[in-house]
Amino acid sequence: MDLESFRALRSAEGQRVLAAVAGRGSDESTLLATLTELRAGYEPALVSAALTQARLRDRARVKFGADADRMFFTPDGVEQATRAVVAAHRAGRYAAAAPERVLDLCCGIGADLTALARAGLAAHGVDRDPLTAAVAAANVEALDLAGRATVTCADATGVVLSGWPAAFIDPGRRQPGRGGGGSGGSRRVFDPRGYSPPFAFLAEVAEAVPLTGAKVAPGIPHELVPAGAEAEWVSVAGGVKEAALWFGPLATVPRRATLLPAAGTPAATLVDSGAGPPPVGPPGEWLYEPDGAVIRAGLVGEVVGALPGGRLVDPTIAYVAADRAVQTPFARGYRVTDVLPFSLKRLRELLRNRGVGQVTVKKRGSAVDPQLLRRELRLTGDGHAIVVLTRVAGAPTVLLCAA
Repeated sequence: MDLESFRALRSAEGQRVLAAVAGRGSDESTLLATLTELRAGYEPALVSAALTQARLRDRARVKFGADADRMFFTPDGVEQATRAVVAAHRAGRYAAAAPERVLDLCCGIGADLTALARAGLAAHGVDRDPLTAAVAAANVEALDLAGRATVTCADATGVVLSGWPAAFIDPGRRQPGRGGGGSGGSRRVFDPRGYSPPFAFLAEVAEAVPLTGAKVAPGIPHELVPAGAEAEWVSVAGGVKEAALWFGPLATVPRRATLLPAAGTPAATLVDSGAGPPPVGPPGEWLYEPDGAVIRAGLVGEVVGALPGGRLVDPTIAYVAADRAVQTPFARGYRVTDVLPFSLKRLRELLRNRGVGQVTVKKRGSAVDPQLLRRELRLTGDGHAIVVLTRVAGAPTVLLCAA
């Protein structure tokens, strides 16, 4: 999609076509009939653009819920946009600091921008790609936030930062494909030095703007976190989704893990208390697997300390042993039924004797391929068990857990 086709889609006629596509559905079973019917009355290019947008909205619902049906997207925009629940969490941190306004650099399609506006802040978004900036502006309007948020098409590195009390920056972590302009085909950039603007620009923004936050990849190495900054890893419903750096007064601890629910339960946060290395010991009756955000944040030791008698089963592995069940939002517990040295023959015999036909294989610190293991076990029973492949005191070990 280019800027011209997006503008056509935003016209009154384009909105009629988009509504018609939405009413008929965009799945493969209705695709041919939809195209045939609408192309009889509208330009084929407009119909194709509407169909593409309807499909992007389908994909975006996992991030934006019902708002996706009012918003506009590009292929890369859907992929890179912050989930609404994460954007709302970050906007809440800004709102608590109560700045008069927030500058959103590299605002993309406006996920964080609209969250900031919904949090009651005056927000201004900047993106250098004309199509992306136009989509962000359309989303501000579509979500009825035009009185609180504005968008400008400009390069973030050329924006005058002085005078802004707060800023958020989401540097590009993809290299564009041949189409450019949000047309898809991009590839991920894992090295922070390949960010656009460069990673060093984050520190420049933080130096100029008192309240600064930045979105970074969850895999950012701890050694790249600037001195004095807070690094926060965020998971949603158990899956690590994002990480952010906070500067100035927004930085309250060195490291933080925040767990956001999909729905229904409150958020939970775990911070670095400065405790020493956690104890190491043998497996217990319960095995705890910390949330991915806790692991990425290097806060497994905090989970160990929160469990009575908690200890790592191996100093290099993020599995925690305990002798009794304890409720914690930061780790999932499994009741251990058996501990044995890794042996395919012994494991197969044990599972068959118990009538286990299905296994969930989890592993940390093991070179065994889970799919290959399932095939080689050749199980036929009706029961289900959890097989944990790991190391205990350096030795390859199997922890068999109740499903």
